Amino acid sequence: MTRHVHETYDRIAHHFSQTREYAWPEVESFVDDEERATRALDIGCGNGRHTELLAAHADAAVGVDASRGLLDEAVARAAERGFDATFVQGDAARLPLRESGCDLAVYVATIHHLPTRDARRASLDELARVLSADGRALVSAWSTAHSKFDRTDGFDTTVDWTLPGGDTVPRFYHIYAPDEFRADIDDSALELVDFELSSGNCYATVTKG
Repeated sequence: MTRHVHETYDRIAHHFSQTREYAWPEVESFVDDEERATRALDIGCGNGRHTELLAAHADAAVGVDASRGLLDEAVARAAERGFDATFVQGDAARLPLRESGCDLAVYVATIHHLPTRDARRASLDELARVLSADGRALVSAWSTAHSKFDRTDGFDTTVDWTLPGGDTVPRFYHIYAPDEFRADIDDSALELVDFELSSGNCYATVTKG
C-alpha cells in the first residue's frame, strides 16, 4: 500500500473508527459458517471490529493494517472489550506473516484502496501464501453494482471523508466491475469457492489454489 494511503487513514483514524462499530453481517455469516480456527487473520483490520469477531472463533487472531493510527484504535478496542489479538503494521501486498500459517482470514473493504492492479493482485497472492492448505478466506471490494455508481466498467476514483469541522480528506478507491473482481481472483494463487454481490460489494469465498 502506498505511503499516501496509510497517511490518509492516519489522519482520519479516530473519527473513522467512531463510525465503524459493528462487524458486517456478511462477515459474521462467513465466520459463523466456518469451523474454529487455530489462527485467524484480518487483513486491513482498521479499528479491529472484524478482528474481534475472529478472536471469538480462533485460538489466536492477528490484525494487519498499514495505518498506525487505525492500529492504535484497534489496540484500544481490544483493551476496552477484553478480546485477545495481535495487531501488526504491514502492507497487504507484503504480509509480515509466515507461509501457510492461517486457516481463517478476512480481507474486507481493503483491496480497493491499493492503487494499482499489480498491487491488488500481489495482495491476493499474499493471502494465498499465508493460508493453510485447508484454510478459507472472505475477500470483499466496492463494486460498480453499488447504487452510488452509474458505470459498469471498473474505474479509479476518490471518495472524500469529512472530518468534524468540515475538512475533507480524499481516499483512493478502485471500484471493481464484478467480472473484473472475479478475473483478478482467477488470475491469482487463490481458488474461488463462492461469489456474491451484497449491498453493492463483491464478496468472494476463496481457498489456497
